Amino acid sequence: MAFVTGVRTGADARWLRRLRLGRDTAATLVCFAHAGGAAGYWQPLAAALPPHVEVLAVQYPGRQDRHREPAVEDLHRLAETITGVLTDDPRLTGAPWAFLGHSMGASVAYETAALLSRNADDGPGALFVSGRRAPSRPRRSTESFPDDHALLDKVRRLGGTDARLLDDADVQELILPALRADYRAVAAYTGTPGAPLSCPVVALAGDGDTEASVDDVAAWAQHTTGTFELRVFKGGHFFLADQWAAVARLVGSRLPGGPA
Repeated sequence: MAFVTGVRTGADARWLRRLRLGRDTAATLVCFAHAGGAAGYWQPLAAALPPHVEVLAVQYPGRQDRHREPAVEDLHRLAETITGVLTDDPRLTGAPWAFLGHSMGASVAYETAALLSRNADDGPGALFVSGRRAPSRPRRSTESFPDDHALLDKVRRLGGTDARLLDDADVQELILPALRADYRAVAAYTGTPGAPLSCPVVALAGDGDTEASVDDVAAWAQHTTGTFELRVFKGGHFFLADQWAAVARLVGSRLPGGPA
């Protein structure tokens, strides 16, 4: 597996959060969260990964400490901004790097990787996509959310957020603007066609995921000329929450410094 070195992160510290500094870092993993999600979602993975992996997570605008900023309602525009963050500042150099995205975050990671590969010939050494249909399998759905109650019910059903938080009026006031924007962005998203990537792609699927079936996740194979691997876990759309240790073993073994 060939890994690109010399990734540069942006001077704007709002965008990238270091969840863990690797000991004798052999690889850096950049994580992209789901719709409504934030950088801290990846903390359990960061804690479970081998010590040689440094973990960064993208903090999208419109949530947590960035809640006063408008969320981005176009995944391509979001990917363009993140691409700039990753290429405009040389503070982080030398470590091979990879992307991991879950659900909406998989699409953002993919589009960011495609931009880096196309514009700078400096894409990630590997892309891990989780719980997301391949761009060649767009969702044909009439699902709509006439009000915030319907949107919150959807999030409750998926199980990615503690239901007690979703029932708290103050929490709802904080999360709903970003949640609305993210779901609009996902609904409008059309993926970059073809196979713009040459890096290995590892796709993760939940065997009971109603948002992204195993077949739809397997179709990510069409979007790289590099190697492809599909791994299926027990669980629904947020299978990661019950599988952090297993996912960490998988990701860690595919990054430099992991088991041969």
